[in-house]
Amino acid sequence: MTVHLHERGIFTWGEWAETLSRELHQPGRAEDGGDYFDCWVAALSAILVKLGVADADMILDLQKSWQRAAEATPHGKPIELANDPLH
Repeated sequence: MTVHLHERGIFTWGEWAETLSRELHQPGRAEDGGDYFDCWVAALSAILVKLGVADADMILDLQKSWQRAAEATPHGKPIELANDPLH
């Protein structure tokens, strides 16, 4: 998704690298990089909010919806947003 948004011109690769780097160096981040995916998601959310592409509440609502969908999806089946019982 990040590469696709960059390719669509939403942000430059330099903006992305700076945002991800800032997130990776936040206090409390894992020294071994074990939370790299969490940093990536936080950085993507931050840059989308900063650029006005999405708002923080919308992103949080989507994250919660995907989590509910994942929990409601039988093992081995594809996770789809439609599986969110509150959707």
